[in-house]
Amino acid sequence: MSVFKGAGVAIVTPFKDNGDINYEKFAEIIEDQVTNGTDAIVVMGTTGEAATLTEDEHLAAIKFCVEKVNHRIPVIAGTGSNCTRTAVYLSQEAEKVGVDALLQVTPYYNKTTQAGLIEHFTDVANAVKIPIILYSIKSRTGVNIEPETLAYLVKNVPNIVGVKEASGSLSQVAKILSICPECEVYSGDDDITIPIMSLGGLGVISVVSNVAPRYVHDMCASYLNGDVKTAAKMQLEEEELVSALFCETNPIPVKHAMNLMGMEVGPLRKPLVPMQDNNLVRLKNAMKNFGLLK
Repeated sequence: MSVFKGAGVAIVTPFKDNGDINYEKFAEIIEDQVTNGTDAIVVMGTTGEAATLTEDEHLAAIKFCVEKVNHRIPVIAGTGSNCTRTAVYLSQEAEKVGVDALLQVTPYYNKTTQAGLIEHFTDVANAVKIPIILYSIKSRTGVNIEPETLAYLVKNVPNIVGVKEASGSLSQVAKILSICPECEVYSGDDDITIPIMSLGGLGVISVVSNVAPRYVHDMCASYLNGDVKTAAKMQLEEEELVSALFCETNPIPVKHAMNLMGMEVGPLRKPLVPMQDNNLVRLKNAMKNFGLLK
């Protein structure tokens, strides 16, 4: 049984003006996601600014999310690190508080080999019992999970079940599913969700879902229910919004968008800084055209 099918949100972490996590607001946005049909919540990923949280904050946010969701939909915790020992520790602690699965990013900066990826991910998987979705995003980490490496891991490590594929390459997705059809593939790029699903992907781990959860859910559900024409139409109709939400480094635009919508998710943590004025105008226009702003 797959971890989830459809639209998973890569949820933001709201902060107070002093930089602390705003748990009252976090509860609100979690509830909004559940109410609007999101199929899974991915907490402490890239969009959640996990890289700038302390380990204590990281684990506290995961625990809070698990308790707030209360088994209504799966909670997937980002517990990856460029240090294998740290990834093992975070994964074990997340398992203790009841997450349904883990998201493991490729170790960044180290630029390990494919053999190193196999050892790293296998060590993490052997330390826990819950499913693991790997996260391949070379643009941020400097290393790609090659299809053959992914296939080896899925076939030989029982609780490594799939991948969040953010290479931007449909050819890579096709290769993965051709040599390892049992791999659960989730799009890591909002702009090619339906193309990836057409190759056998199960859904998306989405940034757009932070501002349009019902829309992304319905788009994925349309495809899963066999209405390919509607799903494709919805994919194309969100293109301007998706482009604007990635015109600067994620999650800069999406947090601005949520604040513009009155969701009050607060500031970014440095080194992320507010949007440039010209890009903010672009974001506002895209949101207006999509119906998120008047």
